[in-house]
Amino acid sequence: MAGCGHEHHEHEHDHSESERGAQFYLFQKIDLIKLQCLNEAQEGSAKNVFKPWDERLDTTKFVESDVDEELLFNIPFVGQVKLKGIVVIGGENGDHPSEMMLYKNRPFMTFDDARGEPDQKFDLNEDHDGSLEYTPKVARFSNVEHLSIYFPRNFGAETSKVYFIGLKGDFQEAHRHGVTICTYEAKPNPADHKTGTFDSVHHPVS
Repeated sequence: MAGCGHEHHEHEHDHSESERGAQFYLFQKIDLIKLQCLNEAQEGSAKNVFKPWDERLDTTKFVESDVDEELLFNIPFVGQVKLKGIVVIGGENGDHPSEMMLYKNRPFMTFDDARGEPDQKFDLNEDHDGSLEYTPKVARFSNVEHLSIYFPRNFGAETSKVYFIGLKGDFQEAHRHGVTICTYEAKPNPADHKTGTFDSVHHPVS
């Protein structure tokens, strides 16, 4: 009987873990083609850290900084995001970021831009399994079309390493496409329409 109870507890744990993981789906809403990371040692490696929750412990995919410990991610979304949570999994030898600054809707930020006041700042603890979650101010991080994440320092190593960045929140599709259609529909050309009808009726048949 005791064994059955233990199995049930494990099942509940797995279920709650999968539910939590399902909340971190915003990686699917990132425009990866336009994703930018400044000071990455290997070009294009930044996209490796935005992956499904069940791949967060995969240490074969990561981004590492180049000349110093700084990393700056410019993350464009394909719609609007209400950001509710962030998880950061980093390295184990002092190269885990120790500080995180968030900036809302400031595309193509540079390190000079990041010296300014962030929209929110977090002191990070080392996290190697995704157990720690940082909660942005929802009122401030609603209607986010572009998120910049700046890691200015780490726990003492020369470079920084990030394996996973999990983003939790709500997503809303962009409405630009609908506006384009409305504009197109609002500009028919009656002259072309009449000419086409006339030609179709009176065009000689060979």
